[in-house]
Amino acid sequence: MKIVSLFLFLVFNSASIFAGLNPGDKASDFSLVNVNGKKVSLSDYKDAKGFIIVFTCNHCPYAKMYEQRIIDLHNKYAGQGYPIIAINPNDPNEVPEDGMKQMKKLAKKKKYPFPYLLDEGQKVYPAYGATKTPHVYLLDKDKTVHYIGAIDDNAKDATKVNQKYLELAIEEMKAGKAVTVKTTKAIGCSIKTKSKT
Repeated sequence: MKIVSLFLFLVFNSASIFAGLNPGDKASDFSLVNVNGKKVSLSDYKDAKGFIIVFTCNHCPYAKMYEQRIIDLHNKYAGQGYPIIAINPNDPNEVPEDGMKQMKKLAKKKKYPFPYLLDEGQKVYPAYGATKTPHVYLLDKDKTVHYIGAIDDNAKDATKVNQKYLELAIEEMKAGKAVTVKTTKAIGCSIKTKSKT
């Protein structure tokens, strides 16, 4: 009986730890502050055909390696109705480099063409189930999830990418097809949460 109880406890708590969105689920909207001081929600994008939500940050080496690729993806797909919305999920008290002041500097330096939002209070990333930076969620205009995971298969060298997971998913979704690869393992830094005292 004790073994059964322990098993049920572990199953229940594992589900709680890894709770979040799966392909086919409907994502919730949010209202987060952008680096320009204005709040941004998915509902602001009246003409969007979909959304590319990227949980990323300033300090993570993996996030830095993907900065230009994220910019390039926005420049390629925003005009087709699929804008990138970048969200920094880290607690700035744990990682000062990921505070709003530093986010503004990075966005200006890199000339981010997309909003860069702070998940203040860390409420959005757990609802989505993000665990890494970067971690990508591809939604259609109704906020249904079609793809979750990595941008591609080579974080360190963009010239040696073999599988462009996100781009393939976008192209299939645009064509009205079911996304072939719905999930991949996000590779990056763990999300830094507020220390419990």
